[in-house]
Formats: sequence, structure tokens, C-alpha cells
Amino acid sequence: MDSRSATDTAPVRPGEELNWKALEAYLREHLPSKLAAGESISDAGPDAAGIEVEQFPGGHSNLTYCVRFGDREFVMRRPPFGPVAPTAHDMPREYRLLAAIHPHFRLAPEPYLLCEDTSIIGAPFYLMERRKGIVVRQAVPPEIGDDLDLRRRVSESLVDTLASLHAVDIQSSGLINIGKPAGFVKRQVEGWAGRWDRSRTSDLPEMTESARWLIDRLPPDPERPTLVHNDYKLDNVMLDPGDPARVVAILDWEMCTVGDPLIDVGLLLCYWPQADDPELFAGSLRSVTMLPGWLKRAEIIERYAERSGRDLSNIGYYHIFALFKLAVVIQQIYYRYHVGQTNDARFADFDKRVAALAKMAHTMIQSQ
Repeated sequence: MDSRSATDTAPVRPGEELNWKALEAYLREHLPSKLAAGESISDAGPDAAGIEVEQFPGGHSNLTYCVRFGDREFVMRRPPFGPVAPTAHDMPREYRLLAAIHPHFRLAPEPYLLCEDTSIIGAPFYLMERRKGIVVRQAVPPEIGDDLDLRRRVSESLVDTLASLHAVDIQSSGLINIGKPAGFVKRQVEGWAGRWDRSRTSDLPEMTESARWLIDRLPPDPERPTLVHNDYKLDNVMLDPGDPARVVAILDWEMCTVGDPLIDVGLLLCYWPQADDPELFAGSLRSVTMLPGWLKRAEIIERYAERSGRDLSNIGYYHIFALFKLAVVIQQIYYRYHVGQTNDARFADFDKRVAALAKMAHTMIQSQ
């Protein structure tokens, strides 16, 4: 999911255009009844110019568009073009997750409308509220700049927000029903190991050995399962432009479930390279977190343990799994490029990123 600032949109990429007339007709018919009382899209009525659509350029998976009716903006999500895994890019599930989570955790944007009729734009899609803020990607935004204290406070806010997500009472809210917490990590590890086998394009012994190590050392289920975002990282968090240390939204909920919260912590660490990381790894996942001011991974672990009260003595396992999982995610994208299912040149060197992540995970295993 995306809800980025207006300056973060760009013209729709070639090949990712949709049937805009069919989309507009569908939204004009179905969207008004889904909005809150007093809200409408009447400022762009039948005689007004058609909808305006731009694209959020981030991400390599689901396609996210900014849809404008006059001065009203919405965010639309649909799966990528081409063949996709049967359980991946599930727009109806993501819509229903947001509908369930938003009332209990307001940093999850509110969804408005789900369309499962593939005759409209060729795939299921949904529309949600547009939140505005800054998203930290490849460069430090000017709202943060060289303020090292602010960088630290943004880091701390990210950790504290994750602890707050994990503090949501999934029992009283009924959110425990969105997944099956028992055996969650086991299913994750075995599932991603299987995806690796199905998407490999060359032999990579480090991945095979890491998969076996992860399966052989599965941790027990936690006593208190929680919501698990399953893709929590710096560029999936939106910050207040006036106070960047305040989180205003968490994005990309498609993989959210319930289970072991340390899965989220491990993934955050995976996406948090620091200046002293091996160049091979840092080069594959370069981030602003390698610059001065941002928390170190050890500080993230310490702060999360303090805020959540959880034991993180085995966090190395979750960090290694996150590296392994990310390598598989990137390999799946590279596989689509390798077999000609997409010609997006951004993916041409993704095999090198997979190899770097595999090496990092394997190296970490040796120190456990």
C-alpha cells in the first residue's frame, strides 16, 4: 500500500497504463456510497474533465496509482502485470486486512472500495484514503536534512511504532482471526524455502545451506502472538513533514498476519544496513541508515526490547531469516525477468543482489 506525498507521484510507466475510462465509470458509480457522510467526488461531476492518474514510482511488486477527482485524491492498488504466484498480490485480502485493522490501529489507512471484477482494469483492485507525508527512500529528505538528532529521533519513532503495533490486543479486537499464529514461523521458513526452489535460476549453495539451517533451528511459538506487519521497514513508514519524528501512516499491509512479532524486528534489521557492513552487502541494499545519526542495529534491538518487554536473545535467527526471505523475494522478481515475463530493465542485475544477500545470511550463520 502507498500513500505518499504529491511530489512522490510521476507519470504512469510505459506498459502499466490501464483502461482509464472503464476505471472512471466504475468509480463514479460505486465510490460515493463508500465515503463518509459529507464526503463526495461531486467536485468532478459528469461534465468535468476525466480523472487524473499518476503513479507512485517506488516498489517492484504491486502497482500503486494516485487517482484524482478534482481536488480529491485516492490511492489505488492492483497486482503487477504478467503471471504471479497464486497466493501473492492478493488485493481482496489486503483490502479486508485494512478494513479489520484500521479501527484498532489508525496508522493503517482506511480502505474505501474493493473491485473483484477483472473486466474493469484486468485484475482486482481497491481504493483507499490518501495520506500525505514524507517517505525516506534513497536520499535523506530535506525535512530531515543533516540534523543528526532528528535522524536519531526518526529511528526511535520507527522502533516505538513497531512496538505499538505489536501491543494491539488481537484477542479482544478479534484480529487473531486474520491468521493462524500457531506454527507461523515454521510455515514462513518452509514456505520461503519452497519459493526459492521454484524460482532459482542457478545454483547458490549459500541459499540451500541457509534454508536447512533455518528449518533445523525453528524457535518455539511465542506465548503472546501479535499482529505481524511482515514488511515493516523505513520506506514503508510515512512521516509528518512538520515533525518527521512523528509517524502518520504505515504502508504495504498485504502480508500482514498474526504470529511471532520478532519476524518484524528481524526484517527491520535486514533493511537497516549500516556503514560498517561488508561492501558486498551494503552495495545491494544501500540506505540512508548508513549515514551518521541513524540508530545502529544493536540500538534498535535494545530499544525494541525495552519498549516491548520481549526477550531478543535469539534475534539473530530472525535477522538471518529476513535476509533469506528478501533474497527469495528479489529472486522471484529476477525470475520473471529471466524467463521474459517482464522486460523491466530495473530487474536485470537482481541476481547479483540475491547473491549478496545469500552471502550475508550465510556469514551470519557462521557466527551464531
